[in-house]
Amino acid sequence: MQDVWNGFVEHVVNAPWVDIGVAIVIFFLFLLFRKIFTQYIFKLIVKLSRKTPTDVFTQLLLSFERPFHWLWVIVGTYLAFTYLPYPITNHPFVQHTYVSFLIALVGWGLYRFSSQNATFLQRLAQKTDLDEDSMLIPFVSKVLRFMVIALTIVSIIGEWGIQIGAFIAGLGLGGLAFALAAQETVANFFGGIVIITERPFKKGDWIQTPTVEGTVEDITFRSTKVRTFADALEVVPNATISKEPITNWSEMSMRRVFFTLGVRHRTSRGQLEHCLEDIRQLLRSHDGIVSHNFLVYFDKFTDNSYELYIYYFTKTTVWAEWFAIKEEVNLELMSILENAGVTIAAPIRVLEHNDAPQADAEQELHERKPYKNTNPMPSDGVAKDMDAATGEGDGGGDGQ
Repeated sequence: MQDVWNGFVEHVVNAPWVDIGVAIVIFFLFLLFRKIFTQYIFKLIVKLSRKTPTDVFTQLLLSFERPFHWLWVIVGTYLAFTYLPYPITNHPFVQHTYVSFLIALVGWGLYRFSSQNATFLQRLAQKTDLDEDSMLIPFVSKVLRFMVIALTIVSIIGEWGIQIGAFIAGLGLGGLAFALAAQETVANFFGGIVIITERPFKKGDWIQTPTVEGTVEDITFRSTKVRTFADALEVVPNATISKEPITNWSEMSMRRVFFTLGVRHRTSRGQLEHCLEDIRQLLRSHDGIVSHNFLVYFDKFTDNSYELYIYYFTKTTVWAEWFAIKEEVNLELMSILENAGVTIAAPIRVLEHNDAPQADAEQELHERKPYKNTNPMPSDGVAKDMDAATGEGDGGGDGQ
């Protein structure tokens, strides 16, 4: 034990402390240079690059700003190890490690440069007349970043002498099975390309397909993310959605409203014509309605009403605003009908009880009717529902 201790003390005393101290000084000098470079020299270079005709070089410098920070650390440690009297840097493992670090820094910079805010991608969007909500630029950015990561990993593996081609060839049937399993992934990828190139919808659009309906949030290599109206996020494979018919409701320039309005038979021709003209004037003058594209007509006769057909478009396509305009129009329609003395027809239901005793028919009618009927039962066993508001019946279409 004493001999081991004496050997350790002798080794420490005889160690080249001067060389070790110089190596440490070199490392800290590089840390100091890194701070000076990043705070002064790098900012000056970026400032000068902004005066160039293109912003690509400036963005490239900014993308490599953080990798530059680590480059000084890597170079400083390498030179410090080189100055040591021990041949550390000559070892293949150390050399491969440093080269791998350098490749990773280059890949890191290119990964940052290929972001969706990159200048060359923005110019691509301008040349192809893409709007800011288009998903083409984010999709291309993701493809480029995937390629950068793949090339970086392959380069690092190649630096360590691993033959990827021989490894893949040696998989044999396993490689074939992998290729077959990846068919769906490849189909989804090309489905995403079809969606991006044809642009049937963009981010934020309200779409409807046989599979999903909602607002588009994002598209990835595999799927399209849609936020449904129940606030659930539904992920649909691109291969599925690209094959389906897609209705893009957000592409509407105006939004349609149409319905039929039944008025009672007691309405006179003069009252009906007056109501129709007032409704047309309402739709023509409303600020939220397309004034040149509406229909208001006396459509048809039914057993218990005169049917008015009303058809118009709102200028807005926003759901909430569309409902607000519908509400305004409906309230004005109520006022028009009230001012003209016209009543909306209530639905009539007829129940046949020819063979049942009168008391049983009255009891069944009382159980099935939504409101109480105080009028006596007709002698033929036919019950006629009465108007809930006035207590007067339409008489099954008797023209009252």
